[in-house]
Amino acid sequence: MTYSLSELTAVAHEMADAARLAILPYFRTPDLTAENKLAGGFDPVTVADRAAEEAMRAVLARLRPQDAIMGEEFGAQAGTSGLTWVLDPIDGTRGFVAGTPTWGVLIAVGPDSGPVLGVIDQPYIGERFVGAGGQAHLSGPQGEMQITTRAPRPLADATVFTTFPEVGTVHERAGFDAVAGKARLVRYGMDCYAYALVAAGQADLVIEAGLNNYDIQAPIALIEAAGGIVTDWSGRPAHAGGRALAAANADILAEALAILRDVS
Repeated sequence: MTYSLSELTAVAHEMADAARLAILPYFRTPDLTAENKLAGGFDPVTVADRAAEEAMRAVLARLRPQDAIMGEEFGAQAGTSGLTWVLDPIDGTRGFVAGTPTWGVLIAVGPDSGPVLGVIDQPYIGERFVGAGGQAHLSGPQGEMQITTRAPRPLADATVFTTFPEVGTVHERAGFDAVAGKARLVRYGMDCYAYALVAAGQADLVIEAGLNNYDIQAPIALIEAAGGIVTDWSGRPAHAGGRALAAANADILAEALAILRDVS
């Protein structure tokens, strides 16, 4: 399989632009309503989620019709190229309907073995994080810059993010608590923006569970391009979803994995 990262990156930017235009008219509007997709809790979806995924799929139909698509709202579409675009039009819809700016558009593409390009776009702030080919960049209100993850530091000095207790089982929450209890600073409910901050060198770890592939593939590609590592809680690949541990470097990954293996 051959592909051009520069071409894929250009397509991803056009998709992110289209998603921004589709989403922003709905954000923080007083008449926004959300449907609940979860019988035993609250997993919202809005017209903005669907409009954004439709807009991104329209870009792919025009520019990359040979590629497969996996999207949160409209499912799988087969392709012939060996590449699949994995899309979450609004990751953090709970935050979206609550008016917080921690949600984002997630775009990833790659073969079955995992993503080779990842985008986390925050339309309201105007920040776009892009990672591919061993380089990661941030463009936003302060301009455009290359970003890298943090240098190693002990967990006792680290900043850890999660969405717990909203997701995951009681047992998984215990695993998170075991790591978080040794960290200097813990922040909750950051959605995909937490992964972007790890890539940008602002945090050390994100610990999550109960993820789908469209939740984690863009963060994987972005963080790895910035110099970090993303695995499951046993150190294996995480691109299929489930439990994820996103680390700024191998040292803090090893420290967190040692704790999680003892409790999971």
